[in-house]
Amino acid sequence: MHVLFVCTGNSCRSVMAEMTMRHLLDQAAVRTITIESAGVFAIEGMRPTPETIQVLQEIGVVCSDHRARRITEEMAAKADLIFVKERFQGEEIARRFPMSAPKIHLLKSFGIAPHEVEGDPNIADPIGKPLEVYEVCLNEIRTAVERVLRHLGVRSA
Repeated sequence: MHVLFVCTGNSCRSVMAEMTMRHLLDQAAVRTITIESAGVFAIEGMRPTPETIQVLQEIGVVCSDHRARRITEEMAAKADLIFVKERFQGEEIARRFPMSAPKIHLLKSFGIAPHEVEGDPNIADPIGKPLEVYEVCLNEIRTAVERVLRHLGVRSA
């Protein structure tokens, strides 16, 4: 199984999702799922925001070595599941790589009925906002990633 997390710049939300899933898979000793992240408009080589680094460190995850990457056709083709944080990101990926459209899902609403999604089905971009916004974002992402893992048959460690 290959999972690809995508956001806009690959410096906040997709990094949080990738690193959270890696952390949870390590805790569960699962090695059959590969994970990567990218951005639809990423600036190649950009570091995660300081706030992203900080909120991940607070849960014991180090992401300071991460460097942003723009999604490629190869990444999209290799992925079994592509999780976006906002609807427009999925639309952009489907426009660029139409064969990937069936694999694209909004992370926050994956695996639950539309009427059960609390609030906005998108996960808002925290960039430029206070640390508290990053903390809320990470909590939304972690909840969704845990649901994805349950869907994939992974139980918590």
